[in-house]
Amino acid sequence: MKEPVTNKQKLYYTIGEVSDMFNVNQSLLRYWETEFKTINPKRSPKGTRYYSQKDIEEIKLIHYLLKERKMKIEGAKQVLKHKRESTVRSQQVVERLKSLRSELIAIMEELE
Repeated sequence: MKEPVTNKQKLYYTIGEVSDMFNVNQSLLRYWETEFKTINPKRSPKGTRYYSQKDIEEIKLIHYLLKERKMKIEGAKQVLKHKRESTVRSQQVVERLKSLRSELIAIMEELE
Protein backbone atom coordinates (compact mmCIF):
# COMPACT_ATOMS: atom_id res chain seq x y z
CA MET A 1 0.00 0.00 0.00
CA LYS A 2 1.42 3.35 -1.02
CA GLU A 3 1.31 6.38 1.22
CA PRO A 4 -0.71 9.39 0.08
CA VAL A 5 1.15 12.25 -1.56
CA THR A 6 2.68 14.39 1.17
CA ASN A 7 1.63 17.64 -0.47
CA LYS A 8 0.01 19.57 2.38
CA GLN A 9 -2.10 21.61 -0.02
CA LYS A 10 -3.72 18.56 -1.58
CA LEU A 11 -7.06 18.04 0.17
CA TYR A 12 -8.76 15.64 -2.22
CA TYR A 13 -7.64 12.59 -4.15
CA THR A 14 -9.19 11.10 -7.28
CA ILE A 15 -10.40 7.52 -7.42
CA GLY A 16 -7.38 6.61 -9.55
CA GLU A 17 -4.95 7.92 -6.95
CA VAL A 18 -6.77 6.11 -4.14
CA SER A 19 -6.86 2.84 -6.08
CA ASP A 20 -3.10 3.14 -6.65
CA MET A 21 -2.52 3.79 -2.93
CA PHE A 22 -4.29 0.58 -1.92
CA ASN A 23 -3.45 -1.45 -5.03
CA VAL A 24 -7.11 -2.26 -5.76
CA ASN A 25 -9.36 -1.71 -8.75
CA GLN A 26 -11.44 1.43 -9.05
CA SER A 27 -14.55 -0.71 -9.36
CA LEU A 28 -13.80 -2.27 -5.95
CA LEU A 29 -13.63 1.21 -4.40
CA ARG A 30 -16.98 2.08 -5.97
CA TYR A 31 -18.43 -1.16 -4.59
CA TRP A 32 -17.08 -0.46 -1.10
CA GLU A 33 -18.65 2.98 -1.34
CA THR A 34 -22.08 1.38 -1.85
CA GLU A 35 -21.59 -1.19 0.93
CA PHE A 36 -20.03 1.07 3.58
CA LYS A 37 -21.94 4.31 4.03
CA THR A 38 -19.05 5.89 5.96
CA ILE A 39 -17.15 6.31 2.68
CA ASN A 40 -18.69 9.42 1.22
CA PRO A 41 -16.49 11.16 -1.37
CA LYS A 42 -17.41 14.56 -2.70
CA ARG A 43 -18.54 14.65 -6.31
CA SER A 44 -18.10 17.24 -8.99
CA PRO A 45 -21.07 18.22 -11.16
CA LYS A 46 -19.64 15.87 -13.77
CA GLY A 47 -19.71 12.98 -11.25
CA THR A 48 -15.99 12.67 -10.53
CA ARG A 49 -15.31 11.38 -7.03
CA TYR A 50 -12.92 13.30 -4.78
CA TYR A 51 -11.81 11.47 -1.62
CA SER A 52 -10.85 13.46 1.47
CA GLN A 53 -8.30 12.35 4.04
CA LYS A 54 -11.17 11.12 6.24
CA ASP A 55 -12.42 8.93 3.40
CA ILE A 56 -8.92 7.55 2.85
CA GLU A 57 -8.61 6.65 6.55
CA GLU A 58 -11.94 4.82 6.35
CA ILE A 59 -10.85 2.97 3.20
CA LYS A 60 -7.59 2.06 4.94
CA LEU A 61 -9.55 0.49 7.79
CA ILE A 62 -11.88 -1.38 5.43
CA HIS A 63 -8.91 -2.57 3.37
CA TYR A 64 -7.30 -3.86 6.57
CA LEU A 65 -10.41 -5.82 7.53
CA LEU A 66 -11.23 -7.24 4.11
CA LYS A 67 -7.81 -7.85 2.57
CA GLU A 68 -5.47 -8.45 5.51
CA ARG A 69 -7.79 -10.06 8.05
CA LYS A 70 -9.73 -11.83 5.24
CA MET A 71 -13.16 -10.88 6.57
CA LYS A 72 -16.33 -10.88 4.55
CA ILE A 73 -18.26 -7.65 4.05
CA GLU A 74 -20.95 -8.49 6.60
CA GLY A 75 -18.34 -9.36 9.21
CA ALA A 76 -16.45 -6.15 8.54
CA LYS A 77 -19.67 -4.15 8.91
CA GLN A 78 -20.35 -5.75 12.30
CA VAL A 79 -16.79 -5.19 13.50
CA LEU A 80 -16.95 -1.53 12.47
CA LYS A 81 -20.27 -1.17 14.23
CA HIS A 82 -19.38 -2.88 17.52
CA LYS A 83 -15.58 -2.85 17.90
CA ARG A 84 -14.47 0.14 15.88
CA GLU A 85 -11.95 1.62 18.34
CA SER A 86 -10.10 -1.63 19.00
CA THR A 87 -10.00 -2.35 15.27
CA VAL A 88 -8.54 1.10 14.57
CA ARG A 89 -5.87 0.54 17.21
CA SER A 90 -4.94 -2.90 15.90
CA GLN A 91 -4.77 -1.57 12.33
CA GLN A 92 -2.45 1.23 13.45
CA VAL A 93 -0.22 -1.23 15.32
CA VAL A 94 0.04 -3.48 12.26
CA GLU A 95 0.86 -0.47 10.10
CA ARG A 96 3.62 0.63 12.48
CA LEU A 97 5.06 -2.88 12.65
CA LYS A 98 5.14 -3.13 8.86
CA SER A 99 6.97 0.18 8.57
CA LEU A 100 9.42 -0.91 11.28
CA ARG A 101 10.02 -4.18 9.45
CA SER A 102 10.74 -2.37 6.19
CA GLU A 103 13.20 -0.08 8.00
CA LEU A 104 14.96 -3.08 9.56
CA ILE A 105 15.23 -4.78 6.17
CA ALA A 106 16.69 -1.59 4.70
CA ILE A 107 19.27 -1.46 7.51
CA MET A 108 20.19 -5.14 6.98
CA GLU A 109 20.68 -4.55 3.25
CA GLU A 110 22.79 -1.49 4.04
CA LEU A 111 25.07 -3.56 6.29
CA GLU A 112 25.60 -6.35 3.78
